[in-house]
Amino acid sequence: MATDTAALPDDIRESIAIGDAKSRAGQPPIADDILTSKTRFFDRWAPTYDWLLPSVFYQAVHKRLLEYIQLSEQAHVLDIGCGTGRLLDRLAKRFPHLQGIGLDLSPEMLRQARRNNHYRPRLIFIQGVSHAMPFVENQFEAAFNTISFLHYPDPQRVLQEVHRVLQPGGRFYLVDYTLSEWRSGMQQRLFSPIRIRFYSRQTRERMGTEAGLRCAGHHHLLGPVLLTIFVKAQS
Repeated sequence: MATDTAALPDDIRESIAIGDAKSRAGQPPIADDILTSKTRFFDRWAPTYDWLLPSVFYQAVHKRLLEYIQLSEQAHVLDIGCGTGRLLDRLAKRFPHLQGIGLDLSPEMLRQARRNNHYRPRLIFIQGVSHAMPFVENQFEAAFNTISFLHYPDPQRVLQEVHRVLQPGGRFYLVDYTLSEWRSGMQQRLFSPIRIRFYSRQTRERMGTEAGLRCAGHHHLLGPVLLTIFVKAQS
């Protein structure tokens, strides 16, 4: 796992190392060819990602998402599938005491994120996989995932990991296309080298419940993009 943790306090760096070991223990691996294919796809996209039409659309989605976010003054947040770090950049600007970690599979996406990181050490970016995140339990007040969930080979494991790393009462902001409004075949050709999947409101709610996350509501952000807010129960 490649990291960008040199500026972090010792306890946070240690929690990432411990979390990395715990998250992988007893978990069956996802096929290397799937992860390699996705990594190569996003590595190729990274140098021009922020200038292409899809990215402009995603940034407009981020602006709408900010209208629904609830965070404390000194929140510690996680962006899963952070790409070039645009969402965390917006969050750090909006919340001046926020600390955030961006997690992504693609080294080249992370290279762009680190190059454009105006809020270090409050923001850092590390390489890792969403189905085995390198963090300890109850580490984050909120987690975000925008236009990334559709790529995951094992989305239920991702939700289980989200539940593990969220603090009691923490929120998970899941933003992605809805099943009923886009044709999966077209999206497969446009956005991914391998099959991608979309999830209806009902499917999202069911998957969240199975992972221990309660659905607090759905909100349309832009076109077919739906925000689903999950909450981890208070212990």
